[in-house]
Amino acid sequence: MAIWSARHPWRGVAVWLAFVVLSLGVGSAMGTHKATADDYRTGEAGRAETMAAEGHLGHEPVEQVLISARSGPLDRAAADAAVRDITDRMRRLPEVKRVAPPVRSADGGTLRVEVTLHGADADAQKHVAPLAAQTAAAQRGHQALRIEETGSPSISVGVDQQRDDDLALSEAITLPITLLTLLAVFGSAVMVAVPVLLALTSIAAAVGLSMIASHVLPDAGVGMNIIILIGMAVGVDYTLFYLKREREERGRSGGRLGPEALVELAAATSGRAIVVSGFAVIVSTATLYLATDIIFSSLATCTIIVVLAAVLSSLTALPALLVTIGRRAERRAARRAARNGTRRLAKDGAEAGRIWSALLRPASKHPAITLCLSVLLMLGLAAPALGMQLRVLNKDSMSREIPALQAYDRLTAAFPDLRIQHQIVVRSAPGEADEVEGALRELVRRTERDPLYAKNTANAAGAKGAKGGENVAPGVRFSTDRRTSTLYLSAPYRLSSPEALASLDRLRKDYLPSTVGKVAGARFAVTGDVPHDTDYLAHQDEKLPLVVGMLLLLTFLLTAVAFRSLVLGLIGVVLNLLSAAAAFGLVVVFFQHGLASTLFGFDPAATCAIGSRVPLFLFVILFGLSMDYQVFVVSRIREAALGGVPTRQAVLQGTVTSAKVVTSAAVVMVTVFATFMLLHLAEMKQIGFSLAVAVLLDAFVIRVMILPAALTLLGRASWWPSRGMRRAQERVRDTDGSSPVSTLASR
Repeated sequence: MAIWSARHPWRGVAVWLAFVVLSLGVGSAMGTHKATADDYRTGEAGRAETMAAEGHLGHEPVEQVLISARSGPLDRAAADAAVRDITDRMRRLPEVKRVAPPVRSADGGTLRVEVTLHGADADAQKHVAPLAAQTAAAQRGHQALRIEETGSPSISVGVDQQRDDDLALSEAITLPITLLTLLAVFGSAVMVAVPVLLALTSIAAAVGLSMIASHVLPDAGVGMNIIILIGMAVGVDYTLFYLKREREERGRSGGRLGPEALVELAAATSGRAIVVSGFAVIVSTATLYLATDIIFSSLATCTIIVVLAAVLSSLTALPALLVTIGRRAERRAARRAARNGTRRLAKDGAEAGRIWSALLRPASKHPAITLCLSVLLMLGLAAPALGMQLRVLNKDSMSREIPALQAYDRLTAAFPDLRIQHQIVVRSAPGEADEVEGALRELVRRTERDPLYAKNTANAAGAKGAKGGENVAPGVRFSTDRRTSTLYLSAPYRLSSPEALASLDRLRKDYLPSTVGKVAGARFAVTGDVPHDTDYLAHQDEKLPLVVGMLLLLTFLLTAVAFRSLVLGLIGVVLNLLSAAAAFGLVVVFFQHGLASTLFGFDPAATCAIGSRVPLFLFVILFGLSMDYQVFVVSRIREAALGGVPTRQAVLQGTVTSAKVVTSAAVVMVTVFATFMLLHLAEMKQIGFSLAVAVLLDAFVIRVMILPAALTLLGRASWWPSRGMRRAQERVRDTDGSSPVSTLASR
């Protein structure tokens, strides 16, 4: 493919641009299919939501309008007037299903008006804007009061808007730093533009393709973050690998080879490494599908698509652009300028070679000591990961710069019973409805005597909305066919507090089995924010061994097949594990132990635990990204060894020749990942930090210290059981001591 593009450069560029435009066009026409509430259901909480939905008793989207004094006591007359204004305004909106009577807080300082929206909870975000406009209008009419709106729909809208603003900031920082890094590497504005343009077009193609893919696997709302995060990193990486090899071959040829031949040589070496590396990332990322989770499936889909796009751009547009640039340079450059350019490149290469030879001297001269000390360093960094605490990052850990979350804090301070709402759903035969009602009544009595739960006042309004107007216990609602019943129980604690988990545990293991559980044939389940988070963690823990086991197996097989060596396959797995473990240890120190708050001023709410999705996602992605460097460096070592260079010398030679581009790629990757630490979302901060430190450790410890030292110690055993390598190394043993001559070009 690369050779065809090099021989037909304009066609190659046209094919790539047509692919990008077609992907964007078709994707935009089809639109993005968003995940629904059904896609997020897991465990017992998911079963409860399904039963409630079948009985038309599912959770309804609710917004709360909060009325309080800006300072001092609340003016009762002014507050009543504001309530009437808000109620009238909301009832006129077609998006509003009903408006509840106002509820006063226990201290009398706050009023809240509950507004229930039409439609499903997952679709409520699009109804927020009209409600927010009416709330703002009411605020303008009652300046002496604070009138604000909050609720899950408005909080989701605020989080999405903040994420979009964060991404714009990240892009504004990433692009200039990437450009400066590439300018330092190549010293040419044209060569700087090529990797950036290819990365951006790969991202554009991936955006369109992800829209198309969302109609098969729904988008969970995280796709754009991942496409930009991974796309910019691997897009520039792959282009760097290719450009570096093309420049190296140009300097080696001394002007004897034309642009097409140079690109063909780069395609046969670095091009192959790019394909293997991209395939490794795709295969490793695909293991996330085994988690059977909509978030991980969405992450995997977007990562696979953007990596595939980056690989395709490096095989189509990149060779074509290099040939076009090379032809123009040949026509414009004079013979003397060409010779000066060659000498400058050779000088730069020599200087870089001396620097990296010095850095590699410990691994080549004292491999055993270097290996032991480096491994001990990585294990020491990884040790804190043993105390990692996972938590689903919820409203408690979100940025308080979002107005809806500021209002949420004031709402839950005034009405603590709204912090946690456990929804109990019961499914039984219609004839058992009375017995179910009695059991739920007994459940309410027991929980009201338990300090883990709030008094059941929040359910009093629920009885008024009972289906069919049945005379039931406060808070108990029945479906029309009386097969499904539901009840809400409140707990006045933060979502992530130990008391919240204890209230759910006691409810599931004690109160429900001893009340509803005694009704013959009744099935029951609990859902809500806390049950959903708890069941999500349990589901993830259940799938973790399968995902990790398959990832290790596939990484081993892929490396072994790519380099025809079982030893290298095992080394690749061990080194990737070291890199990931060290990154986990550092993320625990910085986020769970609070060092990020001290050094960077991060919100302590975002640094008290590790996001539940972070370790598994990072483990998979880090394995894939580590394969970039593994494939590129080992490919150069293997190339030298196949050419007749002794293994010990091949390790040094291959590492030195790949060191500059690996370092440059690492700087670009670290820059891209580090900008995500500026985002407000706690999980994205942790992901960006972990990826940045993992790439740094991989590039400067794993590839400079551990890998060369291990291969030097193993010697020819590194290539076992490759017959081709054994024959090449036997030729080294049979030589008379003269310097081996590379036969790569002749082959």
